[in-house]
Amino acid sequence: MNPKLKAYIPMADMLADTFGEECEVVLHDIADPEHSVVYVANGTVTGRKIGQGFEHFVKTAITQGVEMDYVANDFFQKNGKLVRTSSSLIRDDAGKLIGALCINLDMTHIQKQAAYLQNFLPKPKPMTTHSDGKGKRVEEMVLALVDNILAGCDVTALSRDERIEKIRFMDSRGIFQMKGSIDQVAERLGINRVTVYSYLDEVRGKR
Repeated sequence: MNPKLKAYIPMADMLADTFGEECEVVLHDIADPEHSVVYVANGTVTGRKIGQGFEHFVKTAITQGVEMDYVANDFFQKNGKLVRTSSSLIRDDAGKLIGALCINLDMTHIQKQAAYLQNFLPKPKPMTTHSDGKGKRVEEMVLALVDNILAGCDVTALSRDERIEKIRFMDSRGIFQMKGSIDQVAERLGINRVTVYSYLDEVRGKR
């Protein structure tokens, strides 16, 4: 091992202790690429051993490009685990590249937890058409609500303000979210659809 790399062993241990058993830190001496691994702190993530060579660092560096002396947050699969890896290049006093310190984080548990939590979040609902059985039932329900809202009153005798209040109530209950509801309400109120749109603009504060 290059003597200058020994100074990074305490850092490797510190990082592994900080992030716990799902963090593996690997120190490489690139003087011997085929056997570059010279120190491993907590090798349970990928099973890295002293004497092994580079695996993912080169691929990550090629993929991301090395504009700085590090590459960060690449992902790979190893032994059924999803691993997040970042690597920092190590140079000597003359600026010559001599090694790398690599951190491998096992993200498998986080991935499973994220999938578990996703079950509790809203899921996109498929669009339904009126020919669909469920869509037809929704349409029937909405139109029944409209009929109930207008029940007991003579729609021909409603004043403009009274019609607007009916529209306001329907809008607050989501009636107009259903496709075709504008025409249905206009027909039941005995007015044209343009007037319904005008009333909606008014109750929604657009006029």
